[in-house]
Amino acid sequence: MKQPPIAISPAQPPRQGPAPSGLPLLRLGFRPFYIGAAALAAIGVPLWVGLWLGHVQLTMAIAPMLWHAHEMLFGFAIGVIVGFLLTAGRAWTGLDTVRGAGLGALALLWLAARLAAFAAPYPVYAALDVALLPAVAIIFGRVLLKAGNKRNLPLAGILVLLALANLCFHLGALGLVGISPLAPLHAALGLIVLIIHVMAGRVVPSFTANATPGLKVTPTPRLGWAAFGATALALALWAFAPPNAITGAACAVAAVLQALRQSYWAPGVTLKRPILWILHLSYAWLPLGLALLALAQFGWVAASLGLHALAVGLVGGLIIGMITRTARGHTGRPLQVGRAEALAYVLVMGAAVLRVLLPVAVPSAYTVAVSAASVAWGAAFLVYLWIYTPWLASTRIDGKDG
Repeated sequence: MKQPPIAISPAQPPRQGPAPSGLPLLRLGFRPFYIGAAALAAIGVPLWVGLWLGHVQLTMAIAPMLWHAHEMLFGFAIGVIVGFLLTAGRAWTGLDTVRGAGLGALALLWLAARLAAFAAPYPVYAALDVALLPAVAIIFGRVLLKAGNKRNLPLAGILVLLALANLCFHLGALGLVGISPLAPLHAALGLIVLIIHVMAGRVVPSFTANATPGLKVTPTPRLGWAAFGATALALALWAFAPPNAITGAACAVAAVLQALRQSYWAPGVTLKRPILWILHLSYAWLPLGLALLALAQFGWVAASLGLHALAVGLVGGLIIGMITRTARGHTGRPLQVGRAEALAYVLVMGAAVLRVLLPVAVPSAYTVAVSAASVAWGAAFLVYLWIYTPWLASTRIDGKDG
């Protein structure tokens, strides 16, 4: 039987069971992990800039730059992905995923790793941090296998690859293997980009068509696969090979294919719907980021620009868009955002522009650009926490479980 597309509302109704019970915060994975990830985003980036500028002095188990890069990937982005998949797994299969004490244990493990970077020896931090992804991959994979949901099994496989990348990062940081810790981080960013490629290709066109009467979005599966393959190759070369012309060409081809793919999604019709335009505008940072990586291979721009286009514009933008949309859907609220949430979207996109494009236009303003970007980023996720924490910690307004 053909599997339904990814959706924020259950494609198959969960099994009928008892009325909602237990702590609302621990009824579905998105609740604790969205709060935790948003809090880390709000605090972590301004803290990193304070450390970088010398305004903050902290004793850490890891070099501040490596901590910043690692935590934005394996703390923030992975926290959101874990919360989403533990929630979506229930929608895709109709089977309960981990909840209650089990979900609380996963959330506490995630939190313990974040705190251990400041309060424990590095091996303890590494052990706590490495433990989460394998556990989630097993839990998520078992639910899919039990339901016969083979379509989404590759996502469990990507979780395993991310776990391996995280392990390699810590082994490199400890000096136990002869690799730079940055290579596994770049690989992890590449894997997260590929997850976004798959999930955005399923949800962005359907969300756009469903919200626009009369609009038909033409499916482009061959183009999607071509863009996926080109992007995977380009990011693998970028992560593991020194700068070279072949990598530059691969990144350029991937950028063109990603831009062409998005052009079929009718982004122009979303201008009056913030909950939609944030998804389209965020995805546009993917071809831009790949193009900047291509230019960096020839030494024409700084390598960090393409990296942050992907990390801030693409990953950060799609995350703020999806954690508002999915949280609304799974707490029983309408899929319409207010001015404060639209402001959060603008702030994240503004952070990407400040961090990536302003240094290109005015290289002398680099420090100001990074500092301003950190303020905009942190403010966006503070807005999210202000609005959504009470909702995520409370029972659904329609009285349903979840």
